[in-house]
Amino acid sequence: QVQLVESGGGSVQAGGSLRLSCAASGITYSNYYLGWFRQAPGKEREGVATIYTGGGTTCYADSVKGRFTISQDNAKNTLYLQMNSLKPEDTAMYYCAAAPWVGCPISLRAYRYSGQGTQVSVAS
Repeated sequence: QVQLVESGGGSVQAGGSLRLSCAASGITYSNYYLGWFRQAPGKEREGVATIYTGGGTTCYADSVKGRFTISQDNAKNTLYLQMNSLKPEDTAMYYCAAAPWVGCPISLRAYRYSGQGTQVSVAS
């Protein structure tokens, strides 16, 4: 049974930073694509970043390039998203997701599993 459990969301001022974590279980952690997508009220879901656990290849949405960094700790089966220089438009529910393969640009339909989400709110 695949489980993805997010943590680390919260409220910050614009320009601030947050780090999200996702504890993954039930997948072949060393040969999977893990990533983050987000959804703001009234908006479509947006793929934020992905990483291939087997080699570390990453992909980012243009809206977060240079500000967000996706990383992993294979020993802990944990995925991270370091978010710096946060903007009010980054406010959304952030979800951890997993799939055997995800292309770049990120195709949300590729994701097979996702977590319950963690809220990020950025005040101006």
